[in-house]
Amino acid sequence: MRMAQERIFLSPPHMSGREQLYIDEAFDTNWIAPLGPNVDAFEREIAEYTGSLGAAALSSGTAAIHIALRLLDIGPGDRVFCSSFTFIASANPVLYVGAEPVFIDSEPETWNMSVDALTKAFEDADREGRLPKAVIVVHLYGQSARMKEILALCNRYEVPVIEDAAESLGSTYEGKASGTFGKFGIYSFNGNKIITTSGGGMIVSDDEEALNKARFLATQARDQAPHYQHSVMGYNYRLSNLLAGVGRAQLQVLEERVEARRAVFENYRTAFGELKGIEFMPELPSTRSNRWLTALTLDEEKAGVNISDLLAALAADNIEARPLWKPLHLQPVFAGSRFYPHSGTLCVSERLFQSGICLPSGSSLSAEQQQRVIDSIWRSLEKVANPAR
Repeated sequence: MRMAQERIFLSPPHMSGREQLYIDEAFDTNWIAPLGPNVDAFEREIAEYTGSLGAAALSSGTAAIHIALRLLDIGPGDRVFCSSFTFIASANPVLYVGAEPVFIDSEPETWNMSVDALTKAFEDADREGRLPKAVIVVHLYGQSARMKEILALCNRYEVPVIEDAAESLGSTYEGKASGTFGKFGIYSFNGNKIITTSGGGMIVSDDEEALNKARFLATQARDQAPHYQHSVMGYNYRLSNLLAGVGRAQLQVLEERVEARRAVFENYRTAFGELKGIEFMPELPSTRSNRWLTALTLDEEKAGVNISDLLAALAADNIEARPLWKPLHLQPVFAGSRFYPHSGTLCVSERLFQSGICLPSGSSLSAEQQQRVIDSIWRSLEKVANPAR
């Protein structure tokens, strides 16, 4: 009987060892209130790292998207174009404000928003006289979308861009930080992200007036008055001073985390990159992906194994892996929403969902742990090649 091995997680938190210093300082100075010096410093440091003029620290990346939509005055009757191939948090805030999401397919080259599909969506919206109030572009698994082409298209129709860079902090596009191309950029510090505050997010922008309004809305929209007065609806969305301290320590090792995850990706590609039927997520020229998660697709006819078989084999070896995102246009909550495929006969996001998998990719993944994952996959492949074994 084989003894159970320690579980290997998909993307666990990875502490630097410095986080406790900032937490202790907050305790020693009694800055346990929701805001404080760590929040102010974390905002400055994120802005400096990304090259943005400013940043506002919030309770989650989802909250940051919600606030961005409010800042753009989006509400009932409005449309928002959204990436379909992503986690649901990218589009849920569109429902929060009562607007209508319109989903845009992916392209083969980046797995991100298809410029061809976006062009068709804009042409139809222009003809109908219902242009979107914003476009939410996701940088999937750390890979930047084609921002030059997407921005040119959005600028032609004078539609602002919100970059959902929740998965791509540390990535660059033509030398510039992911999340800094649109009107607003969004980062997430959830427990599984490349750096974490346990739970938290950030909105960055070069519009400092808008960021001040973001902070106002995120602190219950309290008016300047000696008593409690509120003229508009606000939210309890600010990041705590304690968690911001964790984020400050994490940000100091971000570049190390990016290099570690890129090394994990390269190890997988070395192990399987020459096999027929296996294709790794591409990296667009002139970009650097943080490789938040190593993602690949399997052609069952060529590889001899499908995603369900591989997930089951990894699970049996106590290894966590996940299918790629289920496209949002296929989610029951968005049933009936308009969707634009990459082309008339090709829906890229659906193909990726049917054939794709994410492998354990944490920056703390040891060489021995990664070899366990590689060995488990090889055993699955060898069973197909030698079913009697």
